[in-house]
Amino acid sequence: MRTNISTSTLTTGLAASAALLLALTGCSATSQDTAEADTGAAGLSIEDAWVKAADSGMSAAFGTLENDSDQDVTIVRAESDVSPMMELHETVPNDAGEMVMQEKGGGFVVPAGGSYELAPGADHLMMMGLDAPVAAGDEVSFTLTLTDGSTYEFIAPAKDYSGANESYEGDEGMDMSDMDMGQ
Repeated sequence: MRTNISTSTLTTGLAASAALLLALTGCSATSQDTAEADTGAAGLSIEDAWVKAADSGMSAAFGTLENDSDQDVTIVRAESDVSPMMELHETVPNDAGEMVMQEKGGGFVVPAGGSYELAPGADHLMMMGLDAPVAAGDEVSFTLTLTDGSTYEFIAPAKDYSGANESYEGDEGMDMSDMDMGQ
């Protein structure tokens, strides 16, 4: 018995096969996206992120961290390609009453269903030993690591800012004299 298949039937069959293949590919990508969203970073986002432009030395990143999950999220580390050394910083008064920056022990806790502000003169992501200038308009990428080892990545634009003139009080062995906050 001989079966005749018309060109239009063959074209329709190929189109249906291609559509099925695309649908299956979309499903597998969705499954992978869902798996990644199941990490501790699920629910974490940042609003109004920005970086202070600097010619060299030190700079900082700011914004409002948002946590729309039902569990607190603790950020314990930050990394960026433009800075070989980063710390989670807080700004506090020293014994003389001057505002100084220091590493924040325990990290940044973003409460469940809440937010955590990173701002000039307050908590921030400190970038030290900049390898190259960060100019206004540059886009800087960051990776935040949470206590469970999951990560959250974001990109922040750099902009000119002349505030945040605190001094640094940290490791006594760290020479910060050659680092400029980019004023």
